[in-house]
Amino acid sequence: MKRREFKGQTQEAGSVAVEFALVAIIFFTIVFGTLELARMEFLLNTLEEVTRRAASAAANVDYRDTTALQKVQADAVFRNSSGPLALGAPVTSDNVKIDYLSVSKATWDLNHMSTLPTCPAGNRLNCMTDPNADNCIRFVRARVCASMDGDGNCDTLPYQMVFPFFDLSGMKLPSAETIVPAGTLGATIGAMPCT
Repeated sequence: MKRREFKGQTQEAGSVAVEFALVAIIFFTIVFGTLELARMEFLLNTLEEVTRRAASAAANVDYRDTTALQKVQADAVFRNSSGPLALGAPVTSDNVKIDYLSVSKATWDLNHMSTLPTCPAGNRLNCMTDPNADNCIRFVRARVCASMDGDGNCDTLPYQMVFPFFDLSGMKLPSAETIVPAGTLGATIGAMPCT
């Protein structure tokens, strides 16, 4: 009689283990899926804040000073030096792209400036002479890009999952972009325009 009870308990324990395994798979898939969706939402909101911080700071920093621009990029991703965004792989400070825009006289479109004025004081003089000139920086744009081509087009970054249960390798992060009016661009009051 004891052997039958022992055998029955073993069979019952085995079925409980199988049931637990099935429930655990479903439970952990839901938990990790929820964590991944929460991280994705965090990343989407954070990228907007990253571009806002970068554009606001770059509007008041000399565009010729690469060290200051690297500091702006690092500050934008909440770091003191170059590196990745916390919980935001693959976004790094190097992915924060800053470019300067003029306003077209003919179409009133924003144009990426491939040739910048020689200095911030020179830009101020250009803008006072003709605010819609091609050599007048009117706006500063910050974006999160994998890379940029010569025309200022932004290639989006791929999304990297923390919990790779599903294959989302083709998924890309949306482009985050902020445009602000140009501030001082690092010009000091009374500075002479450069030549």
